Amino acid sequence: MCNLYSHTRNVEAIRKLFAKFDAAGVNMPPQPGIFPDYAAPIVRNDAGGPRLAMTRWGMPSSKKALLDAATKRADKLRAKGQEVDFDQLLRMEPDGGTTNVRNTSSSHWKRWLGVESRCLVPFNSFAEPGPGGNHWFAFGEERPTAFFAGIWAPQWTSVRKIKTGEETIDLYAFLTTEPNAEVGAIHPKAMPVILTTPEECETWMTAPWEQARALQRPLPDGSLDIVARGGKKDGDNGEDELPAQAALL
Repeated sequence: MCNLYSHTRNVEAIRKLFAKFDAAGVNMPPQPGIFPDYAAPIVRNDAGGPRLAMTRWGMPSSKKALLDAATKRADKLRAKGQEVDFDQLLRMEPDGGTTNVRNTSSSHWKRWLGVESRCLVPFNSFAEPGPGGNHWFAFGEERPTAFFAGIWAPQWTSVRKIKTGEETIDLYAFLTTEPNAEVGAIHPKAMPVILTTPEECETWMTAPWEQARALQRPLPDGSLDIVARGGKKDGDNGEDELPAQAALL
């Protein structure tokens, strides 16, 4: 599972792989550490065509996951002798979002696999935890821009955090698959689905799912390098505090 990545390049670096999108009005600061529920740039298929937009990371979790979480919380409250309005408890159950999507045959995810719900998630490196802390992977020390194959949901209403209550926001996540050799040596369960050519990006953003699904595969072995170790942001040497944005969302 990939729950940390970086994006530090400009719009023109994104256009080298996918040129045709509207970037008007988007402020895209360097983000050396992007965590779940952060707002980060994606190029998403929108009503007027592909558009760059800052969007929150973490798609809606399944009804079963929320039901199970609310049931556990209700049981704890009842054990303390408190009365429970389960319908209200379920409605206000926090959903921090699902960052990685592996099982694309699930009925929960099928609704977002169409072209209209696909997006490209630009990144320069991504981290997987391992011995000695995070291991940051990239396409060499220069960290050129590539894309995760993503999906997004517009104007989804849910409770992300209890203190903020219900919010209606745009959300995204990206697909994962089995790891290649270098990622598997650190994290044997999965790696992100990565797109590296204009042709792959075009297919992801325009092709029917029957064709686009072939892109849910690992990179060839040897494609990635470990460019940094340790730290919660690419380039850090230690486990520093979370960036201030974590307190804003």
